[in-house]
Amino acid sequence: MAMGAADIVPGVSGGSIALIAGIYQQLLDSINSFHIENLLLLKAFQIKEFYARVNGNFLLSLLLGILTSIFALSRVITFLMDEYPIPLWSFFCGLILVSAFLILKNIKRWSGGVVLALASGTVFAWLVTNLPPMTTTDAHWFTFVAGAIAICAMILPGISGSFILLILGKYETILMAVSQKDIFTLGLFAAGCLVGLVSFSRVVAFLLRRYYSSTIGLLSGFMLGSINKLWPWKLVTAWRMSSKGHQTPFLTENILPGTYLEKVGQQPHIAWAMGAFLLGILIVLFIEWLANKLQEV
Repeated sequence: MAMGAADIVPGVSGGSIALIAGIYQQLLDSINSFHIENLLLLKAFQIKEFYARVNGNFLLSLLLGILTSIFALSRVITFLMDEYPIPLWSFFCGLILVSAFLILKNIKRWSGGVVLALASGTVFAWLVTNLPPMTTTDAHWFTFVAGAIAICAMILPGISGSFILLILGKYETILMAVSQKDIFTLGLFAAGCLVGLVSFSRVVAFLLRRYYSSTIGLLSGFMLGSINKLWPWKLVTAWRMSSKGHQTPFLTENILPGTYLEKVGQQPHIAWAMGAFLLGILIVLFIEWLANKLQEV
């Protein structure tokens, strides 16, 4: 459910949540199990064997959690983004920041290559989060393509699939399709996600097998770079008109909390922000502690 909630928010990655929860490698292995040999089991109607080989229990529980979260929390997350943006973004800042450093503990041997991967991931994610949204076609084929691209980002920690949809001009379209239960649009998007997911997960799994430390450094860099998008205090520099006729932020720039009241005309709510930031940190530390305890059992 946490992955579903994360994927709703532009700037937060479901891949980050998977890494935090310690299920990232299991997720990749399960996705990569959808190869020809196992798919032929479906043709032979060996459903039970196929289900076991693709780790069906894990994938089903994960999928149900994500879908439940998306449909149940989409309005809640949207409400929090509109009414309490500073505490919400501060919470995710704390969650992502401490997670990146905890994940770096998995690197046993540091080298120049690992440091370069960490720096490259940070810079890349920072640059991606500075890209402005685009105006794109409403054609059905582009909905499919957007799904394929966004899902690649969703399994990369630090690069939000929702933010990629925002850049591609499809975020509001998909969110509206979820709210209105537009099965056709959601089906096209899901098909694109499936194609992108099966293809890209193999690339990430290969890199983890062959270049584990450098890949972990790169993924952690993605998470650190995404803080640029999650920074709570922002000044809107350009607006756009949504499909509902409401003005929504188009371009923003990060500002210091000390200048927020002067430039934005609203209270920076620093105490709320610090509390939410610490809550995010404590939740991650609790998850790590719980995961270690479960491994000892």
